[in-house]
Amino acid sequence: MAQGLTRREFGIAAGAAALIAHGFKAQAQGSGSKTLRFIAQSDLRVLDPIWTTAYITRNHGYMVFDTLFALDSKLQPQPQMVGDYSVSADTLLYSFTLRNGLKFHDGQPVRGADCVASLKRWMARDSLGQTLATVIDETTGADDKLLQSG
Repeated sequence: MAQGLTRREFGIAAGAAALIAHGFKAQAQGSGSKTLRFIAQSDLRVLDPIWTTAYITRNHGYMVFDTLFALDSKLQPQPQMVGDYSVSADTLLYSFTLRNGLKFHDGQPVRGADCVASLKRWMARDSLGQTLATVIDETTGADDKLLQSG
């Protein structure tokens, strides 16, 4: 036979919930740690965000992989791997110079040709990339620090 909560039982439960919530808040803010911890909605099964549409893989990718540009808190694109960029007067050639010190996990430097290979891989699979590929004549790694599209 089910019964509702009495006022006393409700008060005890609400008080316990408030104490628990206060404890979690203090724990989350008080440590001063720089470690980001979160509970994902599912298991991470695929590490490559190009080959799956799973949000868990996308989220993981944004946390571990650099991109040429990233969105800031106001959703405005800001250079991430790019140190400098320019657009030709006729707006047909875009040039991107990589930041100094970019390295892969094994210590090898990131080169313009590496970025071009990643862009081409992305353009072959992603719908936005496929659309972009239709209006780009060529993307090249002009040298170790420069990539160009036009």
